[in-house]
Amino acid sequence: MLWLYNIAIHLYALLIRIFSTFNTKASLFSKGRRNIFARIEQKIAAKDRPVWFHFASLGEFEQGRTVLEKIKEKYPLKKIVVTFFSPSGYEIRKNYALATGVFYLPLDTASNAKKLIEAFNPELAIFTKYEYWYHYFKELNNKNIPLIIISGIFRPNQIFFKPYGSFHRKILTYVSHFFVQNEQSIQLLKTINIRNATLSGDTRFDRVAENAASAKKLPLVELFCGTANVFIAGSTWPEDEALIAGLCDQHPGWKFIIAPHEIDQSHISAIEKLFPQAVKYSSLTVEGTANGYGQVLIIDNIGMLSALYAYGRIAYIGGGFGAGIHNTLEAAAFGIPVIFGPRYDKFQEAKDLIALGAAKSIDNMAELTAAAETLIRDQEAGKIAKEYVISKTGATDQILNYISRYFKL
Repeated sequence: MLWLYNIAIHLYALLIRIFSTFNTKASLFSKGRRNIFARIEQKIAAKDRPVWFHFASLGEFEQGRTVLEKIKEKYPLKKIVVTFFSPSGYEIRKNYALATGVFYLPLDTASNAKKLIEAFNPELAIFTKYEYWYHYFKELNNKNIPLIIISGIFRPNQIFFKPYGSFHRKILTYVSHFFVQNEQSIQLLKTINIRNATLSGDTRFDRVAENAASAKKLPLVELFCGTANVFIAGSTWPEDEALIAGLCDQHPGWKFIIAPHEIDQSHISAIEKLFPQAVKYSSLTVEGTANGYGQVLIIDNIGMLSALYAYGRIAYIGGGFGAGIHNTLEAAAFGIPVIFGPRYDKFQEAKDLIALGAAKSIDNMAELTAAAETLIRDQEAGKIAKEYVISKTGATDQILNYISRYFKL
């Protein structure tokens, strides 16, 4: 199976090179890895023995960020190095202040793994939730460098638990310890004889609770909202936006803020066609906002969403008509109920919020209308959402207590 894995990695590299000629993300993916080892050598010395954090993308960064920041707070002299697989993570966080260096992760070949781990020489490696790379994990194991998975989550349909999944199960044996989100993950790992796992919960709860407690003020947004009830649509895709346009027409007294997942010009233009009277955030001014912009505000930048929810009464979370919903917890932490599309089965928190009455899943316009009406009337749903988030905090401290044993002070 290893030869098939290696072929797949090289085929992926070839496809990226082809797509990079006309696809922005592929181009960033490819260019960001050029001369990567020379750039690493300029910033990282092997004697530094940093803590290495790897994140697939921006969502995983926010998920694992609390552990990173607690380590830096408790051990301020320790150096941190961060890698991302995806451009959507790297491009936003490439200047992250707490890291000595932030880099793209080179593709998982045996030679890349050996060179990267020799260059980093990490004291400890921490991967968040996803991404199980054979060569990187094996090389860490060969070097006796502890590897921790945090906020891991496993499902029965994953390849690790299939009769033909022996190669992927081998990858898991290189992990020193798993911190997982739910009991099901513990039991699934036991079925493949992996018992070095602890039920800690999800560090995202710690992150979103901290964010809600210290959210930055957005004066222009505050002026735009005024005294109106506000419906915030976060991380939306075209399918989501078409539904929200209908809801907007039904509630002329509400303000709507749309923060799309992709902010390229073509997507922003498409949203503007759906909402002809909308204003873009980049066009706001104190004078104009005070005089009253219309009903809809389009957020045409990245990084504001986690603070926007402070102004909301109800939130819609995008992605549920695609690969899966985005982060519901950011909104719930502010004490507002959430609505999302049908594809939420991989997200335990979404199931929990529905069961508690603090969230609604919808398939079409009629269901969105009904869900909004229900949550407008329900004065307790937001409170329940916030209480749920608070009840699930604590994973970060549990993980930090464990990994501190690895540090040579």
